[in-house]
Amino acid sequence: MSDGEIGFNNLCGWLKMKHLVLIDTLANTQNMHAAAELMKLTQPALSKMLRDVEEMLGFRLFERLPRSMPTTELGEHVARYARVILNDTEKFVAQTNKLRQGGHGYLKVGTIFAATFIVLPKAINRIKEQRPLLSIEVVEQTSDKLLEMLEQKQLDLMVGRFTGDHHRRIFEFSPLGPEPFTLVVNPSHPLAGKKKIDPTELSEWPWVLYPAGTPIRERINHALADYGIEPPANTVDTISVPTFLQLLLSGPTIALLPVPMVQSHLDTGQLQQLDCDFNVTPLEYGVITRKGEPLSTSARLFAEALISEFAAQKNKKLINAWINETP
Repeated sequence: MSDGEIGFNNLCGWLKMKHLVLIDTLANTQNMHAAAELMKLTQPALSKMLRDVEEMLGFRLFERLPRSMPTTELGEHVARYARVILNDTEKFVAQTNKLRQGGHGYLKVGTIFAATFIVLPKAINRIKEQRPLLSIEVVEQTSDKLLEMLEQKQLDLMVGRFTGDHHRRIFEFSPLGPEPFTLVVNPSHPLAGKKKIDPTELSEWPWVLYPAGTPIRERINHALADYGIEPPANTVDTISVPTFLQLLLSGPTIALLPVPMVQSHLDTGQLQQLDCDFNVTPLEYGVITRKGEPLSTSARLFAEALISEFAAQKNKKLINAWINETP
């Protein structure tokens, strides 16, 4: 294998899409036989193709172990690149076919759960008025998963929040606003209706929580530490909104959830807010895109619709607050 640097022109001259498919498939299966079956090639043909790629790059992409072929450190870097290119190509094919059929293309949007209750549906309705044949796929996940998908070009844009400072180097962030949280239980919970609950009582009850590593879970852990409260021992971790709501409605469970997510249940009396001095700083969320990469027309219009819709919601709340305060 060559020890020299990889030349851009040389790479463009010999690297083919089938090489990227090979790298991605083998990185996922870590098995030559399984990869050959998926690609409908013989193992000798696949082995030769892999040797050719490694010879051209000048380093091993995969370890040769008795029962598996995990990626090397450099191989992991190349496999990530292959996945990004394949995702981009898949999106290109889908959008091109849609445009040829007279449509407006395809948009894949990632969103945190709170945004799906108010801002996102209204933004979708707004862009559908302009582009009724635009196909939109919505992926609901936690911000850390969405950021990973956005980096790998599995999403066109997302509505969420940063989970680390390093994300600011690779993503653009257009803030929408803070996301307030509230402690909720069902009306039959012993703490429901109780005045001025001591925060130390909270850890005595079952909790349903976002998984460890998510921004809201970290805020909750910090708040518990600030109040000198032991973390609850009886917990369920989930990102499923139906699971959150079912556990809350069916037992003596506590949850700290975004207000937009539970507002309708609070309005109907299915859930109640706890009167407790346990404050978690609101998290700011916004529209996140890849830095240095222009958005497609549809993605740009959708981002503008999100920002406009949030501004309209904010102005509406300010007007209502002014009306309620006016004698």
